[in-house]
Amino acid sequence: MASDRLKISLGFVFASLIWGSTWLVIKAGLESIPPFYGAAFRFIFAVIVLWMIIKIKKIPLPFDKESVNVYLISGLLSFSVPFAMVYWGQQYIPSGLSSILFALYPFFVGVLSHFFLPNEPLNIFKIIGVVLGFSGILMIFADDISWASELTNAGMIAIIGSSFLQALSLVFIKKYGKDVNPFHLNIGGMAIGVVVLLLFAIVSEDVSKIKFDFIGIGSILYLGIFGSVVAFSIYFWMLKRVEAVYLSLLAFVTPILAVILGGVVLNEKLDLHIFQGAALVLAGILISNGKQFINTLYRKKLV
Repeated sequence: MASDRLKISLGFVFASLIWGSTWLVIKAGLESIPPFYGAAFRFIFAVIVLWMIIKIKKIPLPFDKESVNVYLISGLLSFSVPFAMVYWGQQYIPSGLSSILFALYPFFVGVLSHFFLPNEPLNIFKIIGVVLGFSGILMIFADDISWASELTNAGMIAIIGSSFLQALSLVFIKKYGKDVNPFHLNIGGMAIGVVVLLLFAIVSEDVSKIKFDFIGIGSILYLGIFGSVVAFSIYFWMLKRVEAVYLSLLAFVTPILAVILGGVVLNEKLDLHIFQGAALVLAGILISNGKQFINTLYRKKLV
């Protein structure tokens, strides 16, 4: 039991660190490869790696009705349409505003879990924790909010829509995909994502702008192996073991790590309000787990 909690805690830390670093890598990769093509190439490479893992481990890829339905949920609601909406929306709004809007994700997960997952109802600890976490993100990125173009509203709607679809995917996979192997969830969802993202790329991007230079290839390799294979496998593994709303709190942690890494790697300014906001996020995560902590103490007293 204690070892499971340790594994879950380590999984949360590793997924946060990896996804916190992917913002820097994506930003660098965009200099060489347009966004939709970049995302598609990332998933193509990830699918190849996952296929090799499945073959080596001799895990047969199931194609029964339940598994295929989960692949479709994962592919359409996690790995394709939301990615396209984020990439499209970020063309028209600042990254700080994107971070704030996407941080609505835990709110959406909390509400959807309450209605679709009978064993994961909202409670006062979750509500206070999510509100505190969102307040921390707002504090960190408030100075970056601006309305830069006529399409700002459309960009905002795209980011919020992506956040909602990702939340829907998380809850539905939790509900219907409990018996599906994390590697299968990854490869099935990403394979569908590749098809959809390539269609977006072919329609909207200039293939002549693709440069397979050191930075472009490096970003594909890092995002494919660590940002996709490793992080999403950890993510889906944890989803089978923790409540959906707790896992969704990753959306609060990753942008903070991205800002801190930007300060360390790119010498971007780190003001006091960033650390104050990070403290609020940490408090929110701790409080959201308050009921679970109290229940654990209560059980120990009974023993």
